[in-house]
Amino acid sequence: MVPIDVISQPRSAADVLAWSRGVVDPAMRAAVDTLPAAMRRVAGYHFGWWDADGTPREGDAGKAIRPTLAVLCAEAVGGSAVDAVPAAVAVEMVHNFSLLHDDVMDRDVSRRHRPTAWTVFGVSAAILAGDALLTLAYDVLAVSGHARAQEAMRMVSSAVQDLVEGQCEDVSFEDRSDVDLSECLTMAGEKTGALLACSTAVGALFGGGAADQVEHMRVFGEHLGLAFQLVDDLLGIWGDPQVTGKPVHSDLVSRKKSLPVVAALTAGVPAADELALLYGRPTELSDVELARAAELVELAGGRSWTQRESIDQLDLALAELSLAAPVDRAAAELTALARLVTRRDR
Repeated sequence: MVPIDVISQPRSAADVLAWSRGVVDPAMRAAVDTLPAAMRRVAGYHFGWWDADGTPREGDAGKAIRPTLAVLCAEAVGGSAVDAVPAAVAVEMVHNFSLLHDDVMDRDVSRRHRPTAWTVFGVSAAILAGDALLTLAYDVLAVSGHARAQEAMRMVSSAVQDLVEGQCEDVSFEDRSDVDLSECLTMAGEKTGALLACSTAVGALFGGGAADQVEHMRVFGEHLGLAFQLVDDLLGIWGDPQVTGKPVHSDLVSRKKSLPVVAALTAGVPAADELALLYGRPTELSDVELARAAELVELAGGRSWTQRESIDQLDLALAELSLAAPVDRAAAELTALARLVTRRDR
């Protein structure tokens, strides 16, 4: 294996994301093309490749953070991005399996500035398309011919189990009034951290990394995943709909026990008590009440705690990255990417 050029200047995070799409997208499309026609139609719509009637389009298919992490981590341990493409495709398939199911469970009606798949094709079709993508992830790894494909499949399987457990806990929190921060952080680690950790680990694995490098990359992804979720939870309350593709206060509408909300509810201050009363109402909250709920989360310290914790988790991630003894250029690019995904519109 030939390591990437350590002399040339590191690319910006935006350039790395664009490069990754060019490397991974053809394989993604080829994999989706193997699906049965009905599932292919829903999956391609979800990915933003075509409209509901199959008309090709150029649209927002998301940043593709996970596949980019996979191919960059392969380069960081001295391997080739091309060798890690099957790993990148697999983690992106798993991610989108979870998104299709999440949209159904959360009854979200928009994603990436478009109607969600279940609102277009129906609940059953969206669920089945998610199942198809999950199956396809394992198939892509199985036929890759990589010497460590079986190990990667076990990593993906473990991440999926954690993701499902985290999602189950997230749903259960909606009916509980006693959720604490440690539970919420554990849930976020399973729901989001596990798949980012898998992305970085299988990338390093397919790049030929040693066992200790793969483990350091896994922990790097785990902390980065927590930082990512913390920022995502901030966006779920205060994010600009033009950036997030979701309505303002979307997490408050569904009374989600997100990290800023739980930090606020457990703060032991008057604003926390008022927020608890609003969250406990059996009726839908008005726009005025939603704005007040967001204000109360901030007054109770939920916003500032989440911002601080996201910074701490990013610092832990970057410290772990350095322990993997990564190639200089790839390390700089992974650092830039990590800072990008944890510095979104707060």
